[in-house]
Amino acid sequence: MTKKSEKADNQQSRKIKVEEPVKQEEAKKELEQEETADEAEAEEKEEPKKEPTAEEKLAELQDRYLRLSAEYDNFRKRTLKEKIDLQKSANENLLEAILPVADDFDRAMQSVDDAKDIKAVKEGMRLISGKFNGFLNQQGVKEIEAVNKEFDTDLHEAITKIPAPSKKLKGKVVDVIQKGYFLNDKVLRFSKVVIGE
Repeated sequence: MTKKSEKADNQQSRKIKVEEPVKQEEAKKELEQEETADEAEAEEKEEPKKEPTAEEKLAELQDRYLRLSAEYDNFRKRTLKEKIDLQKSANENLLEAILPVADDFDRAMQSVDDAKDIKAVKEGMRLISGKFNGFLNQQGVKEIEAVNKEFDTDLHEAITKIPAPSKKLKGKVVDVIQKGYFLNDKVLRFSKVVIGE
């Protein structure tokens, strides 16, 4: 290659290098013009949004109201069902804890028929009674003391009156027909008592 041909090649490559950025800028401008033209066409095609009419607003509000009403109804039914299920299983732990006492009573009843020693039967019954009273205490149930106490309408229910065996027992509880119980310091069942007069 001669110097002239090298020079010509260099000039031509410079022209190409100069022309390439110019062509790229022209292509970018054309592309931007096409995009703006497309956006303008799209805006023309879109219909202007119109305000909803009163009937449409009313229909939408009624639809919302119906949906809200249905949601509330479903919520109410679900919570009612959960409450019923909870009430059904609420005593489960209590009943499970009382089963050993029931088992003891069953064993005692089976052995009563064959028992020759009355003292052993009495002792067995005392043990079962103690176990049952221990269970009640664990659950927060306490007996209301009533015998020889002043009659209290907040704790006792008078069944009848009898002549007092002594002057000290006038207006006091002489006998208890049915025991009363507290459940955590609240009256669970009133004592049914006989009052001396």
